[in-house]
Amino acid sequence: MSLVFKQAASQWNNLRADYENVKQSQYEQAEQATRGAMLNRRGQAKGIDSYSLFSGNAIRAYAYASEELIEWWQSHPRITFADYEEQMLSEY
Repeated sequence: MSLVFKQAASQWNNLRADYENVKQSQYEQAEQATRGAMLNRRGQAKGIDSYSLFSGNAIRAYAYASEELIEWWQSHPRITFADYEEQMLSEY
């Protein structure tokens, strides 16, 4: 394996780990702010994991999020990995 690829892979793995910490922190803050009301009825009925709403497709996240969570996101925007990666790379 090339040294350049190893360094890039290591940087990506570190970035991914940092993002997971950010996502976990956002989830915990939202859970406290919404008093655990993170899913709407449709999300509850489908057995959606509320943690999954904090990454990935925004359409899916908003389709299953409770009104309380959507309101929280208005002042604390969801940060996907792509958003986080772009933000971190722009700082270099």
